[in-house]
Amino acid sequence: MGGCVIIVEGKTDKEQLLRVLAEPVTIYCTYGSYSQEKGEQLLAQAESADEVYLFTDEDDSGKKLRASLSDDFPHAVHLYTPKMYREVASTPLPVLAEILERAGFAVVNLDS
Repeated sequence: MGGCVIIVEGKTDKEQLLRVLAEPVTIYCTYGSYSQEKGEQLLAQAESADEVYLFTDEDDSGKKLRASLSDDFPHAVHLYTPKMYREVASTPLPVLAEILERAGFAVVNLDS
């Protein structure tokens, strides 16, 4: 597979990221829950990725999920949405684009 993988909580998080990414990126959703089985499945899916990114919400459940994911993906790069937006899905597109661009992703031009 190669390339980058971003792990997010839900479908709306994934949809928001896809709106700003200007390059193909594999995005996996945990759908807000995490188990050993789901962890093993994600590890298998992301095994050949060049880089893994974790992008969870800045609420209690998102922080717990990030902690669990960190155990399974200790070398993952952590991306954070500003606390004022709390959720990836509710973060304005220009802010998401800036976060992703700082992490090295190609993003669409939102100025038009």
